[in-house]
Amino acid sequence: MTSTPNNILITVVRPDGEVARTILRAYYDDIVGRYHGRPATTAEVDAVLVDEPSDDLTPPYGLFLVATDGVRAVGCAGLRLLPDGLGEVTRVFVAESARRRGVASRLLTELERAARVNGRSRLRLDTRHDLVEARRLYARHGYVEVERFNDSPYAAHWFAKSLG
Repeated sequence: MTSTPNNILITVVRPDGEVARTILRAYYDDIVGRYHGRPATTAEVDAVLVDEPSDDLTPPYGLFLVATDGVRAVGCAGLRLLPDGLGEVTRVFVAESARRRGVASRLLTELERAARVNGRSRLRLDTRHDLVEARRLYARHGYVEVERFNDSPYAAHWFAKSLG
């Protein structure tokens, strides 16, 4: 548990808890809406929550971090703990009301710290073409574009970073 500027607190939580479910719904509402170029429907978000479960973001398979402002969840980030010192970053999101306050950078820094603590020396992630803010964030944090490493139909960019 760490505190960040602007009284943001970052904690590791179970992705099936109430706070996590709330921020995951906001995450999917945002990215599904961006994908379709219109507000996401409740049914679309419900469907993606079923199709893309986050249950692998619990030890020993992963971690799920949530940023709160004392009242509500304002951001999240997930880490899959893969074999051979590899970790996969996923579900990085900051609510619009908390953007441009350094929350995403702090979440990513905490995720990298947690990866090191859990014996990971390399991180990877994928992201969509339209998520330009995410791509800028990853580049600022030293992630470099790499060859495709999965067959996700939504991914257009793949990044990696050595934690050495």
